[in-house]
Amino acid sequence: MVLADRLTKVWAERSFAAHPRDVIEGVLTFRFTTNSGGAFSFGDRAPLVFAVAAIVVCAAIALTAFRGRPTLHAVALGLILGGAFGNLLDRILRGPRLSGRVVDFIDPHVWPVFNLADAAVVSGAVLLAVQSFRESRVAPADATADA
Repeated sequence: MVLADRLTKVWAERSFAAHPRDVIEGVLTFRFTTNSGGAFSFGDRAPLVFAVAAIVVCAAIALTAFRGRPTLHAVALGLILGGAFGNLLDRILRGPRLSGRVVDFIDPHVWPVFNLADAAVVSGAVLLAVQSFRESRVAPADATADA
């Protein structure tokens, strides 16, 4: 995820900094931009908060990575880790003291511009919610069977 994120951000900066490109006119445009906030340009006045949050998330996932867990849970955490680290890397490489701006380039016109790292974090969170829902549906059935 980190490699895909880095490569697409470099590609976006080289390809779309001067000229955005419509992929589907009026629906999806590749446009180079940066933001100092979190996913989908949220909270752009607090870049350090997002950098620290990314460090905490990455550390928590890395410290618990070797616990046995269902495949869907592991994939979800991998997406979140890769996305958080990808955007943290931008903050490190593009500004002093974790205050760098994150490269965004996917513009769906009805949502703020985002990048693959943002999409990975959100997708991972959705997968975690799905996994949690599955576990909550199985747990009561197991408890009834045990009784």
